Amino acid sequence: MKFYITTAIDYVNAKPHIGHAYQKVIADMLARWHKIRGEDVFFLTGTDEHGQKIEESAKKAGLSPREFVDRIHLEFKKSWKLLHVDYDRFIRTTDEDHEKSAKKFIENIKKDIYKSSYEGLYCVDCENYLTEKDLIDGKCPWHGKPPQKIKEDGYFFRLSKYEKALLELYEKNPEFILPDSRRNEIRNRVKEGLKDLYLTRKVWGIKFPLDKEFTIYVWVEALLNYISGIGWPSDKKFKKFWPADIHLLGKDNGWFHCVIWPALLMSGGVELPKTVFVHGFLTVNGQKISKSLGNVIAIDYLVDKYTSDGVRYLLVRETPLGQDGDFSEKALVDRYNNELANNFGNFAQRTIAFIWKNFDGKIPEGSPSEIQGKIKNKIENTEKLWSQLKLREGVEEILSISSLGNEYFQKEEPWKAIRENKKKAENCLYNCTQILKDLCILFYSIVPESCEKLAEQLNVEIEWKNLGKELKPGHKIGKPEVLFKKIEPAKTESEKAKKEASLPKRDSFSGLDLRVARILEVRDHPNADKLYVMKINCGEERTIVAGIKQWYKKEELEGKKIVVVANLEQAELRGVKSEAMLLAGEEKNGNVGLLFVDNSNVGEKVVTEGIKPEPKPQVTFKEFKEIKMKAGKDCVLYKNKKLVTESGETVKAERVKEGAEIC
Repeated sequence: MKFYITTAIDYVNAKPHIGHAYQKVIADMLARWHKIRGEDVFFLTGTDEHGQKIEESAKKAGLSPREFVDRIHLEFKKSWKLLHVDYDRFIRTTDEDHEKSAKKFIENIKKDIYKSSYEGLYCVDCENYLTEKDLIDGKCPWHGKPPQKIKEDGYFFRLSKYEKALLELYEKNPEFILPDSRRNEIRNRVKEGLKDLYLTRKVWGIKFPLDKEFTIYVWVEALLNYISGIGWPSDKKFKKFWPADIHLLGKDNGWFHCVIWPALLMSGGVELPKTVFVHGFLTVNGQKISKSLGNVIAIDYLVDKYTSDGVRYLLVRETPLGQDGDFSEKALVDRYNNELANNFGNFAQRTIAFIWKNFDGKIPEGSPSEIQGKIKNKIENTEKLWSQLKLREGVEEILSISSLGNEYFQKEEPWKAIRENKKKAENCLYNCTQILKDLCILFYSIVPESCEKLAEQLNVEIEWKNLGKELKPGHKIGKPEVLFKKIEPAKTESEKAKKEASLPKRDSFSGLDLRVARILEVRDHPNADKLYVMKINCGEERTIVAGIKQWYKKEELEGKKIVVVANLEQAELRGVKSEAMLLAGEEKNGNVGLLFVDNSNVGEKVVTEGIKPEPKPQVTFKEFKEIKMKAGKDCVLYKNKKLVTESGETVKAERVKEGAEIC
């Protein structure tokens, strides 16, 4: 059997966060689940690298679109590696084979393409055509910004031609859109009538093969990655894996995948995918993920603090697939400690440690107990739940197997039986090892790193065929190792202070997130004569408020590369929120000069020799004031060490003398 799963490809206008990770981790779990069952699996993910927003973001960063996407896409690859997202291909829409496939597909559907004029609304952030009816308070429903009004000549796709065929598809194949609530939303909207789709733009993208003056609308050519990524039209991978078994995507992408995509495929004579699964949004502590709210959680921070498996586990455990879900570090710690460490990890540790101590690391003689029948039923139920894409419920069933194992171990009391009734102890540990082996296989798709360690300890292969298969008496296992080290829950402020006082002092500079930023725009503060409001790009766009108006003219600032504290607590200054703070040198006479660089890239970290950067999620202004930096000779110093960018450029302070305080 084959299994082909895809995710939506991410727009590379900013670095990935936990919201991006949710979908990729779930897709990876499904791919691994099918792989260990012996199926031939292909898992496709990647990045969407064309369109007006990319063009604008690149311009603001002082880069060409190609240079910009070449740099940012690496952040996504890095993040998926940290989370053990084991894709078979990472496609980029700038890949040569994708471009060829996209052009050929347009040629194939030219019978449904015509030239006309488009006039309407366009949201650059989601690269989507909108109507007045779509707007909420005059703004895009997804991004909360007013759309642009555009009027231009171009080419259209006859989407309206496929209205009846789409409604028939939804009726005859209800599994095409899941869950049911999403299918009902899409069907009702299609019943209102379809308008033809504006197919071309004149922005950064793939040349429209029927008229080189235009490029293909980014959403159309992005959708084509699902077939270009496996070699449409003639590659053997396409013939082997198409149609896709699951397209996994968020609800903001539902219309494109459930309406435009099947209509394009119908026009091109390509078989339709089996299922488009539309999942909900992820919030953080009950709030929408937004840099303006300061709740964008970096993936490397989470993995470093809670491990890859800990993050993966919460993403699947907390929310039923298809519904909106919430992510909180408190929930992560609770689930990790109570379910992974205290339940699954504890069962593994006590089983292997007991065998190692009492049976020379070999599985003792024994025979299947009645618990094996209960576990067989739970495995069958788990299979059923995962086949229905009820992953959260499936994880609960797997966890209940671990609970059964712990209860069985506790009931049999092998620590007593080893002295009083050795055969009873042997039989207990024989059965516990069989259960643990099955748990290793079942949990692998969810927490692969830990299960690979467990498989090494048990000396077994993680394959579905080994479920229920006996590990024979005498089978040698390895030394016990802790799978899940408990995470210490957040303490009260007094407890934190006491613990921190007992630990080696970490240099407070390491907690700063200093970055190179480019000033994109400068305007006067509407409510303060001495303040500027500036839009900057420090790897992502932010607004800062700075009191440097008396020292700098606007034209001196725009385009300048400066250094900012990206994780300073946000502050509202006279009615405008400042999302970072620029750094400047200040002399005793009040003279001020900015910290700057010339050649480093926007978003590069600023570091100093001998101090490992370990940025905190947030630094208070009081904490920052305690970190004493000063201007040196053609440099900036912290504890007599130069501040440099990741690429090695020395940071300097202009217009101030040596010794000026950095603030």
